[in-house]
Amino acid sequence: MADGIFHDFFGGLISGSAGVLVGHPFDTVKVQLQVQAKGNSYKNVWDCIDTIKKQSWSKGFFRGLSWPMLSAGVINSVFFGSYNQILKVMGTSADKQHDHPDYLKIVIASGMAGVFQLIIACPIEVIKVVLQSQIPHGKDKGLKFYKGPVEGVFDIVKHRGFSGMFRGLSSQLPRDVIASSIYFTVFEFTSYEGNKHLKTVPHPVINFMAGGLAGVVSWATIVPFDVLKSRMQADVDKKLYNNLMDCVAKTYQEGGIKIFYRGIGVICLRGFPVNAVTLMVYAEYMKLFDAKFLP
Repeated sequence: MADGIFHDFFGGLISGSAGVLVGHPFDTVKVQLQVQAKGNSYKNVWDCIDTIKKQSWSKGFFRGLSWPMLSAGVINSVFFGSYNQILKVMGTSADKQHDHPDYLKIVIASGMAGVFQLIIACPIEVIKVVLQSQIPHGKDKGLKFYKGPVEGVFDIVKHRGFSGMFRGLSSQLPRDVIASSIYFTVFEFTSYEGNKHLKTVPHPVINFMAGGLAGVVSWATIVPFDVLKSRMQADVDKKLYNNLMDCVAKTYQEGGIKIFYRGIGVICLRGFPVNAVTLMVYAEYMKLFDAKFLP
């Protein structure tokens, strides 16, 4: 039992950190595109990339990396661990699901796992988004600037209380529940069919491709919620948006429906390598220690 918990945590730490390292530059570009206000937005994705590139690597593409790197393992541990435990409560397990998928149970278990990890994930997202949104651009140069995550946490808690660390929860909750359900369902289906029909292809390759596809499909589905989440969390002092509906209305007035899909290209481009690496690394780690999760 203790062994299983240790491997869930350490496997999550390694796979989550690997995924974050691969995807953080894409994530920084995504956040920058999503939080720019009307009259101060980038001309296109390349304009955004060029602006970020002018900063040093630590202040540009990898700004705010330390926070998600340190926390990705905990989030992944809660997410994967909850998924496995909920399946067991329903009378099955992740490795059995891979042999004989029950997609209804997969949807329920993964959606609930998405809820459980929010307790950790929401505060982490708040700091990550705030730090990433502070890369100087146009008229934003005079805004408050945090040197790092610790300073950001203390300032937010001081001025907004602990509730400030859960800014954007109203949009992150549906985002994570929907994305989690789609994520594991697409992964289990693709992995199951791949291993069933592509006997000569190594399991790690199939898991890599299945994880990448699951990441792209799940992220592409929830882009509007992600845009709203990023905007609300970047506005941690509530200077622009009072609540979710206020953010929806003002965002729509700013750019219509298309603004809710801002950054979708970068999101999908990021979604494949991040999730492909995360699930493949996790699966290989669990196999190494005979802690079954995936084939």
